[in-house]
Amino acid sequence: MTIDPKLPVENGPDAAPPQPAPAHTETSTALLDSPPSSLAPRPHSGFQLWLHRASVFLFVLISAIAGVLLVILPWTPEWTDNYLLISFPWLRTSVSNGFFRGMCSGLGLLDIWIGFWEALHYHEHQ
Repeated sequence: MTIDPKLPVENGPDAAPPQPAPAHTETSTALLDSPPSSLAPRPHSGFQLWLHRASVFLFVLISAIAGVLLVILPWTPEWTDNYLLISFPWLRTSVSNGFFRGMCSGLGLLDIWIGFWEALHYHEHQ
């Protein structure tokens, strides 16, 4: 007897019959419906709550400051006339390009948007 090489191995003459799917019981569906107790949100202590508030506030503050600097700074003379770029004329030319300045300003607007989005969507788990 020859075996056709085009047929998958499962469908060969020595293949075992397919097994039926296991029946669902009440205990298996009950376990799927309730989340494990380790994943349930726990209430924070007073210190953890204030630490979380402070970290969100600092994130929003740093995002807003960095965003405003990235929006305004590329269009000032200090952007190209600084000590770091004097020794690299090729980098000074690239940084003074309008596309690069616009890209930095766009990143600044994105940074401001992310900071304020985080502030508006802040909620406490209690």
